[in-house]
Amino acid sequence: MAEVAGLLLAAGAGRRFGGPKALAEFDGEPFVLRSLRTLEAAGCAPIRVVLGAAAERVRDLLPDPTVAVLAEGWEHGMGESLRAGLDVLAELPANTVAALVHLVDLPWVSAGAVARVAAESAPDVVARAAYDGVPGHPVLLGRRWWAEIAASARGDRGARDWLAGRAELRLVECGDLGSGRDVDRRDDLPGG
Repeated sequence: MAEVAGLLLAAGAGRRFGGPKALAEFDGEPFVLRSLRTLEAAGCAPIRVVLGAAAERVRDLLPDPTVAVLAEGWEHGMGESLRAGLDVLAELPANTVAALVHLVDLPWVSAGAVARVAAESAPDVVARAAYDGVPGHPVLLGRRWWAEIAASARGDRGARDWLAGRAELRLVECGDLGSGRDVDRRDDLPGG
């Protein structure tokens, strides 16, 4: 049976936020646990969580610390995290046909939105959520592309450059299931 792996990028230092967003709380729950629960509820398996800043503190929050992947060059940006995660996923059995890439600072992305994007899975898929027509996260990457994306991931752009202009990119509308709004600063949160 084909599986969709969940890849949660949670390595950033959160400079504009004032600390690692993986440790920040939303409705009394750390972002990293909320995002992990969202991926699990959407049926992603296995799940890997890419860590960097405050890695030990974040790992200690995880119900299963073995899902953690340390991005050695995390301070250079999301590209390093994405590369580290895709390299680990490449070791999974061939029935893992796609990776659903999710960011830790998206507390309003619902499990329904993740599941809707994950439903597009195939080895050659390139799909991403859209909210009222605006491309967002999560992003679904077919296994066929993992090595190519990992090789091109640089700086804080992750897969943005690789995704730009791809004719096969499918937008999956999820605006009816939540918001793709991210959290950059503490005042982006209710009561922040």
